[in-house]
Amino acid sequence: MSDVAGVSGATPSSRFAGDQSQSTEPAPGSGHGLVRNRGVTVASLLAVLGVVYGDIGTSPLYALKSTLEIVSPNAHAVSRWEVLGIESLIFWALILVVTVKYVMLIMRADNNGEGGILALMALAQRVATGQRLRQILGFVGVIGACLFFGDGTITPAISVLSAVEGLEVSLPSAAEVVLPISVVVIVVLFSVQWRGSGGVGRVFGPIMLLWFISIGIFGGIEVARYPFVLEALLPHHAAIFIWNHGWMAFVALGAVVLAVTGAEALYADMGHFGRKPIRAAWLALVLPALALNYLGQGALIIEHPDAMVNPFFLLCPSWIRLPMVILATMATVIASQAMITGAYSMARQMVQLGYFPRMRVLHTNADEEGQIYVPQVNWALLVGVLLLVLAFRSSSALASAYGIAVTGTFMCTCVLAAVVFRRVYHWSRFAALGTFGGFFLMDAVFFAANALKIPQGGWVPLLLGTVLATLMTTWKTGRGLILQRWKQDSLPLASFLARLPQSRTLRVPGIAIFLTANADFVPASLLHNLKHNKVLHERILFVTAQNLDQPEADVGGRMMVEEMAPGIHRVTLRYGFMESPNLPRALEELRVHGVAFDPMQASYFVNREVLVRAAIPKMPLWRMSLFLVMARNAVPAIEFFRIPSDRVVELGVRVAI
Repeated sequence: MSDVAGVSGATPSSRFAGDQSQSTEPAPGSGHGLVRNRGVTVASLLAVLGVVYGDIGTSPLYALKSTLEIVSPNAHAVSRWEVLGIESLIFWALILVVTVKYVMLIMRADNNGEGGILALMALAQRVATGQRLRQILGFVGVIGACLFFGDGTITPAISVLSAVEGLEVSLPSAAEVVLPISVVVIVVLFSVQWRGSGGVGRVFGPIMLLWFISIGIFGGIEVARYPFVLEALLPHHAAIFIWNHGWMAFVALGAVVLAVTGAEALYADMGHFGRKPIRAAWLALVLPALALNYLGQGALIIEHPDAMVNPFFLLCPSWIRLPMVILATMATVIASQAMITGAYSMARQMVQLGYFPRMRVLHTNADEEGQIYVPQVNWALLVGVLLLVLAFRSSSALASAYGIAVTGTFMCTCVLAAVVFRRVYHWSRFAALGTFGGFFLMDAVFFAANALKIPQGGWVPLLLGTVLATLMTTWKTGRGLILQRWKQDSLPLASFLARLPQSRTLRVPGIAIFLTANADFVPASLLHNLKHNKVLHERILFVTAQNLDQPEADVGGRMMVEEMAPGIHRVTLRYGFMESPNLPRALEELRVHGVAFDPMQASYFVNREVLVRAAIPKMPLWRMSLFLVMARNAVPAIEFFRIPSDRVVELGVRVAI
């Protein structure tokens, strides 16, 4: 009954009893699963540049500018030592947060090859001891995922705005068209998502390669002119800046963190590309290009304080600024595309893990499982991004809303990583807590600095995250209540099968497929069919789809078939949280298990739930009402499981919760 179509909750990833395959679960961090010993090639590096590094790669457009506006709000000249201190803060944030924390450490913790906070949450829950700890880790993962969506809504808005604002540098009269152009770019970007990113993705890599080379060269030229800026690489400049400026330095950290937004993408996209290409691209190109560009902007501001207006574009020669605006716009679109694609994948994971109602998932590439399009998520993001652009109207204003969500995600990742490295990699308690506790404190400082921006706009991602967390926990709780109620009212399957030989029920030709969430109870659809039609098919399949806490089902472990009685089989299908179920295709594998299956002779029986509130609800009235709205707008099971509509028989079921 839970998720009528037979979806059960996340289960441990051990192999089925009786499974004849010899596959075993790969150890976390082994690189198996989705990542299979992928080497570093030119193609893989281009793909990584085009997808993974769009967000953090476009941060030079606004990070240093936003930090300087805090230190010098009235555009007064800043001293050489202030610039060196800010540059040092940005550089060491890149080193500690991105390079050490993510690239060197957290990317080791893959869940059968897949990365991202939900994959890390599932891995931490799997190795945790005690139900209470698992619940806490699940809550931490949900909060991190919700903050990811809150941050992801801001990324396209601030990225596109900051790029188009470059027109003001070359054409001051173009200030009035910045907002309309940004709106058009964003609308077009979201409107073409249904076509898929496969075709466009082939040109993303070369564009981002040109972007990183360009910003590195322009920054390097300025550094060569004024090499004294290299002093910023010494961390004592950051310490001196903090010591001398006190509270102002703390506030400035809220803008410094803009330089590391997108760090989570390195980990989240690991399943698509592998850790080696991501690490190689970061160390060999992205980090040097970013460092040179930030240092070049700093050198320019020291020598020409008026460049504080827009140091990124003023760093470029005047004759190439307009082409750089175009290139920057393309780079920000790519950064937005990476976030949008990540949002689709995250939404599908949430559905598979039971935190969201079923949503329509369209596959845009017949050969690539990961290339999907989720219309509900797409249009919700478009509305959110447009509202942000029209409300804040500039990248500088929008920067006040940016950062708090990503630092919250950083903190959640630290908590989950500490558990994984302690239990999976057998780090000592001192090493695990010392390492990730230190990173947690650093992220907490960034979070606290960004919390000061809540009145100016930081409330936006927090509000979005709170709404999403409420939706997710409401759905999870409501489905649990339905499953509990269904178990109370259902007939055990063993009792039904024991009485079946003595019954005089007429058996008719064909295959009846009953979808159920709990394989130990008789599906309500079978009882209703028997009550009204007085017949059973000659061959019956009870099908349950299990959601795993790993990205993919193990090879050979997708299906388990058990004969319950002559002509009656119980079929259990396992799907990872990165997979989209396709029941008809999966059931064709029954022949491998010695069960004849003709799809043209099969009829799928599913429940059409009518949910009503019981007299004594177990949830508050407002949450119950919210759950009912979500349930009524969930995608039908037949569409979610890709069942042909002409093979479906729906039977109404009234459920009181």
